[in-house]
Amino acid sequence: MIICGVELTGSDAVVCFLNLDQAQFSLPESKVRKLTLKKNHTREDLLAFQASFAELMTEAGVKQVAIKERMPKGKFAGGAVSFKLEAAIQLISDAELEVSLLSPALIKSTLAANPLPIPFAETGLKVFQETAFTVAYVAHMMK
Repeated sequence: MIICGVELTGSDAVVCFLNLDQAQFSLPESKVRKLTLKKNHTREDLLAFQASFAELMTEAGVKQVAIKERMPKGKFAGGAVSFKLEAAIQLISDAELEVSLLSPALIKSTLAANPLPIPFAETGLKVFQETAFTVAYVAHMMK
């Protein structure tokens, strides 16, 4: 099953696809590494972002999306725009797409129990995709 890990930063949704088939991980090919919300943040922009994200998930055959949860307040609080992106992803009307939020504490404890099988540097992904990759891996480990 292919899971899409997502890290929301500013007005970007950084994505990473991770497939687990017969206890073997693979990284499906994708030219898309992040989706960006246009600067105006209008209703139409949000709907366009949502449609683009849903289309990407359909093309990649993704059935589950795992988003790294951002804190609403404090030192590591997420920005207002990232919460809009999260809502847009959660409200995608595709009944087959399951969206879940993973807290930083859950990610840390799952990684402690199930360390990454290979160093991130050997995946061939871009550095900015590391968190999205980790979120996808943790989502697989939780199944």
